[in-house]
Amino acid sequence: MSVITKHLKFATQGHTDIIDITEKVAQCVEESELGQGIVTVFVPGATGGITTVEYEPGLIKDLKNAFERLASEKIEYAHNLRWKDGNGYSHVRASLLGPSLTIPLVNGSLQLGTWQQIIFIDFDNRPRNRELVVQIMGE
Repeated sequence: MSVITKHLKFATQGHTDIIDITEKVAQCVEESELGQGIVTVFVPGATGGITTVEYEPGLIKDLKNAFERLASEKIEYAHNLRWKDGNGYSHVRASLLGPSLTIPLVNGSLQLGTWQQIIFIDFDNRPRNRELVVQIMGE
């Protein structure tokens, strides 16, 4: 079994910026030349998360609205009182979503559904330069 680690680097706008990274992850898989195994995408940070969705404008708006209802930017957080950085909501949102996603790899292809794309969400309260870890394990 082989383990190949790649990194995806990109800029974000923050404020629940939702970015489709499916093609970038697929490119990592293609470059690995592995056929069977698993692919893990990981966010090394406390204000971003990974999941899958049908990446279309209506759902993107719905998802942003859902996060605002779950962990509003407009309320006070103990984190903000301690650190004065105003991003307590981003930490809560990222914790709810989680920092990683694992996708099966079969015959060199990510096993995603027809309407399923991999997304990174930057919940921080400012633009950021992000780096995700993509680890492919298999043969």
